[in-house]
Amino acid sequence: MATPTLQKPVTEQSTTRRAPAASAAPVGTRRRSSSLVIYFVALVLVGLMLAPIAYIILGGFRSNSEITVDPAGLPVQWNWSNYSDVLGSGVFWGQMANSTIAAVVTTLFVVVLGLMAAFALSRYAFRGRGAVYALFTAGLMFPMTVAITPLYILVRDLGLMNSLAGVIVPQIAFGLPVTVIVLVPFLSAIPRELQEAASIDGCSRLGFFWRMVLPLAVPGVITVGILAFVASWNSYILPLFILNNEAAFTLPLGTQAFASQYSVDTAKVLAFTSLSMIPALIFFSLFERRIVGGLTGAVKG
Repeated sequence: MATPTLQKPVTEQSTTRRAPAASAAPVGTRRRSSSLVIYFVALVLVGLMLAPIAYIILGGFRSNSEITVDPAGLPVQWNWSNYSDVLGSGVFWGQMANSTIAAVVTTLFVVVLGLMAAFALSRYAFRGRGAVYALFTAGLMFPMTVAITPLYILVRDLGLMNSLAGVIVPQIAFGLPVTVIVLVPFLSAIPRELQEAASIDGCSRLGFFWRMVLPLAVPGVITVGILAFVASWNSYILPLFILNNEAAFTLPLGTQAFASQYSVDTAKVLAFTSLSMIPALIFFSLFERRIVGGLTGAVKG
């Protein structure tokens, strides 16, 4: 009679131990299927975004007859003359130099001015601090297209028409809101004790800014610098209204002018367009992780 009483708990224990193993298989299968769906959707989105870029680059290696017969096909014979003609023209390099000057100067001033404004807003309490920060925040909701007519009148009154300065100054103004919003959390996360210890050691406010704030805010500075550079490089509306002299054209405006001039030569237009966007693509691809890391730090701060 003792045997059944001993076997019953053993049977219950074995069944309870095997139950999780039986139920774990469907959970793992579900997770794998959901991961596959996510990866598939991501690949489809990446393909949709890269397809136009690949079409433009490959189209520059084709002839006009090939594009007319089969617009979506691959090059039958790789035609390098389209790219060599564009690279051999002084117009392309002049416009690239204008875009580089405008982007570098805009990025430099946006980073320097934005870093100083963010340092004051994040580290010191003063009257009107909330209003100033709200003003920068409101700048995010005010696109350049809405202000293009007042900007045109202001630039004209300042005598900056047909010059890179007339493009750079408004770009700096419209780049500051994003810079301040991103950098304020970075600088606010610096411990107050660190600043107090630096002041006890005889470090001034400016010294603390150069020796402590800048090294700690490098991820945020790189992020806002890249965003300002890419935004300036791709700017089209502002140069369209400010620049009327072809010698001062930037690459986006020069691409539109080149497409109008060589509207019959589609292959050469595609080659010019691809060469115009390649520098920004390379620059953005090299510092992509810096952008993600900087924005992540800003959100955490």
